[in-house]
Amino acid sequence: MAVNQILVVDDEVGIRELLREILEDEGYTVALAENASAARDYRSRKRPDLVLLDIWMPDTDGVTLLKEWESNGLLTMPVIMMSGHGTIDTAVEATRIGAADFLEKPISLQKLLGTVERAVKKGEPPSFNGEALARLGAGAVVGELKKRLEQVASLATPLLLAGEAGAGMELCARYLHRPDTPWLAPEAYSVLADDPMGLLEQARDGLLYLDEVGGLGKLEQKGLALILNKREKYNVRLVCASTMPLPQRVGDGAFDGRLFQVLSGLTLTVPSLREHREDIPDLARRALARLVETGQSPPRRLGAAALQLLQNEKWPGNLPQLDNAVKTLALTALEEEISAADVGRVLGQFAPPAAVTARVELPLDQPLREARDEFERIYFEHQIRVAGGSMSRLAENVGLERTHLYRKLKQLGITPTKS
Repeated sequence: MAVNQILVVDDEVGIRELLREILEDEGYTVALAENASAARDYRSRKRPDLVLLDIWMPDTDGVTLLKEWESNGLLTMPVIMMSGHGTIDTAVEATRIGAADFLEKPISLQKLLGTVERAVKKGEPPSFNGEALARLGAGAVVGELKKRLEQVASLATPLLLAGEAGAGMELCARYLHRPDTPWLAPEAYSVLADDPMGLLEQARDGLLYLDEVGGLGKLEQKGLALILNKREKYNVRLVCASTMPLPQRVGDGAFDGRLFQVLSGLTLTVPSLREHREDIPDLARRALARLVETGQSPPRRLGAAALQLLQNEKWPGNLPQLDNAVKTLALTALEEEISAADVGRVLGQFAPPAAVTARVELPLDQPLREARDEFERIYFEHQIRVAGGSMSRLAENVGLERTHLYRKLKQLGITPTKS
């Protein structure tokens, strides 16, 4: 078993040293922080496997630090709260934020070791991918998708996932994967034509995930049809995904109509990232935290204005595009705090030429006022990116007085970023 790194945060030196002695005797490695500031600095550099966090500290209390880590996407490890003045309300509040457990001082040896062991085990990467949807977000749209997946989780019926590339269809499939069973997602689909029964044998009692089935050739489609006919014998859950409109592929003669009818018997649509924008700030913070804690990036944090710009972006490439943008920001920003100007610079690098950007698609069957509002929303979101979040530069570029500009942005539902 790998040695676990535990961070002990307590302003009392005697308690810190005692906890270190006890935990090191049990085989753990221990780091110490005398206050929230030291703990904050440690967490910005690396991710411990567990944190023992005192609630009452002179600079920042533990619950506030816990909230800070949660909001910045840094609460990726179990945290056990400690307090000599513990109350039920404090314990409930800490648990609601994300604490794994609560210890009341003076802490008994047996209670300490048992709680630490459970928390460390809980913090290990789960064999079951039931938390996969956390990488999609935690907002209302993803919550609704999760409920629908839960409804079909126990069914043996093949599932077809439809959506845009990068929307997270594989994450949905992993959510349905049962623990300690095979997960098979072949990279080359020629095996569907060459050895479909071999796929079933490899995936026996587990889940077979086939991405982008809309692009399968005729022989591969025949192999998929065979898998559909034989899968029950092997107790295989089949989940397929497609970014292509399969009915159109059927109409074009590129996809077998009978195969489509079987596949589409149970279909769920995975929303694009722009359909759950409320999750973008948290997803961006988490992506940045992963880069920092794995040593791929120096300590970085996303400023409020930067997060607002990321949230306003369209993200046609969905989750991979957001991850790539965050990685570029982490590696090319000149300051520890990533600014709106940084975001504008990075997004501008991948923006199409102005002449192409102007050719936007608008629904033309709606009233003039709504069509005009939609155009203005697209126009101002583009101009905000060009201005790097600077409201003075934006006002100059679009030729509006700032008061009028703020009023217009509010009318269009765009949150202005003051600078």
